[in-house]
Amino acid sequence: MSCFSMSSTRMNVSPARDHRSREKGLVVYPVYSRRSKGLSLGVNLFPSQKVCSFDCPYCEVFPFKTDFSFDVDLMETALIENIAPDLKDVCFSGNGEPTLSPRFKVAVDRASAVRRKYAPSAQVVVITNGTGLLRQDVFDFLIEKTREERFNLWLKIDAGTEEWFKTIDRPNPSVGFSALASIIREFAARSARNAVTVQTMLCSVGDAVPDEREAAAWEQTVLGLAGTGAIRNVHLYGKARPSPEDPLAQALPLAFLEKRAASLRAALKSARLDTPVETFE
Repeated sequence: MSCFSMSSTRMNVSPARDHRSREKGLVVYPVYSRRSKGLSLGVNLFPSQKVCSFDCPYCEVFPFKTDFSFDVDLMETALIENIAPDLKDVCFSGNGEPTLSPRFKVAVDRASAVRRKYAPSAQVVVITNGTGLLRQDVFDFLIEKTREERFNLWLKIDAGTEEWFKTIDRPNPSVGFSALASIIREFAARSARNAVTVQTMLCSVGDAVPDEREAAAWEQTVLGLAGTGAIRNVHLYGKARPSPEDPLAQALPLAFLEKRAASLRAALKSARLDTPVETFE
């Protein structure tokens, strides 16, 4: 069963400030994005259930199951019908890791074509935890996409150490920290300039917070990636939405985020790199 009938693609509503509409089976949903600073059209490749290679304790996707399925043609129709003059981006995120979808590549290509024709000032954004890069076909596809105009990969890098990686991201056992870090370095080295945004969640998990050793390792990781020229900017963001496992993960004070941001800015300046760093409470 498809998640849209042709008549039900018409949303044309004010954007929500959360993403819970995804759990109702929507494939395309308007949302106000704090990191995009405006209207974003989200694309959800998993309208039937969450599919992800991580099990982050801060994840905002609540348990759900529908009998809806993803359809590229109806995604295209919904995007076209909901294009607005102030659209910032078409963003692939949704209920899980988008690169795990067998329709990922064709959906991104179709959305890119819609953007070029109907919203030339907007971007296509793919938010990923990076695990798809371990597959050669996804790696090659995303390398090519970074060379396209107005494409941006938002790459999740929550940790600089294996210990915190396992705490904050709770990866599938098949995903090794060293292998993931290595493929991300390779990807950055081969990407087009300014094609990647690094995104890092800073929150507590139980009684644990990212300590100084973790902060230093993460900073060195980001510095190394920035040195390739591929990093457009860095987003440090806090937990702002309810999660099924609350109160396991908790927001940290804005001062904690700002301290990490200030340290990274100083390190970037010392390395003569002008990569912007932003915080989002």
